[in-house]
Amino acid sequence: MKFLTNKPALITENSLVIGDLHLGIEYELYKSGFSLPSSINKILEMIKTILESEKVEKLILLGDVKHNVPEISFQESREIPIFLKELSNLVEVHIVPGNHDGKIENLSPENIIVHERKGFLLNDTYFNHGHTWPGKELTKAKRLIIAHLHPAIEFLDSSGYRYIEPCWLRCVPNAKKIEEKYGKKVRCENVIVVPAFNPIITGVPVNEKEVEDKLPSNPLVRNGIIKIEDCDVHLLDGTYLGKVKDLKISKKLKK
Repeated sequence: MKFLTNKPALITENSLVIGDLHLGIEYELYKSGFSLPSSINKILEMIKTILESEKVEKLILLGDVKHNVPEISFQESREIPIFLKELSNLVEVHIVPGNHDGKIENLSPENIIVHERKGFLLNDTYFNHGHTWPGKELTKAKRLIIAHLHPAIEFLDSSGYRYIEPCWLRCVPNAKKIEEKYGKKVRCENVIVVPAFNPIITGVPVNEKEVEDKLPSNPLVRNGIIKIEDCDVHLLDGTYLGKVKDLKISKKLKK
């Protein structure tokens, strides 16, 4: 497995893995009073550049390819089929639908592989967006890779200056609870949470107090299979910061 430096993307199973593109988010921002140009061409070029340099066979999109729910916006209907077609001309493209991906099949060219929402197993790795339980084949995997949580770290100095950076999360899942859920012994040794690929999305600071109540709902977190506070945190440049529980923002500084 290879984490790409300064990019919210990783390589595993001869595949480039990214999540949470949220293409079309500009439409929602427009309705809220913010006028931004579409970023789809920028995101497409970012992905193409990685594909050309890494020489992988597959691209796995870990859900929330589109943004608007429950319907498809005009921007999405116009832009996303072209976006997916261009990528499919380069590599085999897989989509694990996320909670924002209603009717994503209607936007996907025929050669795009759209999996069930529970995800899929590829060799030793299980891929799941993060809003649903993985399928039973999780018990055959050595690792689980999810998106959905938009992990980030908040930095705050003594003057009150605050900024947020996206990050990777890695943790060891509670194997006993997975076995209770699926009724089988498990091989899963670690869970990796990928940061959002869309640069507009800064993410949810995992070092805030009671962060599990602020993150998007995830059944593994909700049922104690993943404990956010026990996750290791890595910045996109590879810097290891330690565990979430050791990085909590001071209430005193926040005042």
